[in-house]
Amino acid sequence: MAWITRFLTAVAFLAVGVIFSPETFGSKSDGSNSPSLSTFIKLAHLLSFATAFGAALWVTFIGGIIMFKNLPRHQFGNLQSKMFPAYFSMVGVCCAISVAAFGYMHPWKSATSPEKYQLGFLVSAFAFNLSNLFVFTPMTIEMMKQRHKVEREANIGDEIGWTKNQEVAKSNPKLAAMNKKFGMIHGLSSLANIMSFGSLAMHSWYLAGKLNL
Repeated sequence: MAWITRFLTAVAFLAVGVIFSPETFGSKSDGSNSPSLSTFIKLAHLLSFATAFGAALWVTFIGGIIMFKNLPRHQFGNLQSKMFPAYFSMVGVCCAISVAAFGYMHPWKSATSPEKYQLGFLVSAFAFNLSNLFVFTPMTIEMMKQRHKVEREANIGDEIGWTKNQEVAKSNPKLAAMNKKFGMIHGLSSLANIMSFGSLAMHSWYLAGKLNL
């Protein structure tokens, strides 16, 4: 995780420099850059954005739901605790690259209002992923581990779905309180993930408007 933190910090500073001091990195304030370099930067932006959007779509709406419906709950939770840090790291890196590439091609001083809005959406997606990677996900994993311990004491957790948890929680105040805390933290994490996905979706609409098919 340490190298991810250093990498994201470096790319974030690079992106800020590209946006507000484009000449330092060879970007022209009037948007004119060498054709080959422009093609490479656009490709980096497109591939990074597509990777982030595709991963977010799969994890948020497809993969997670399938796993929840088919894996024992504790096994599902343990798998998620390994998968989500990697997921948010990858999407965060892709968003950071997208911000830097888009900022390079559209320096802030010469950018139009729509371009500035799109830069804002990309920065928002990056920020929401960082909040999940460094704040909500570690809290969620720690709370999950504590709840697993309480559930094992009640001999539940190997079933698929929430049925036994909800039944036991009715007569187990400790588990009920743990469910409430976990639900609140997990809800904030899910909200940040949805907001990130929404920001990426807004940028996909912008890119679609640039296509000439």
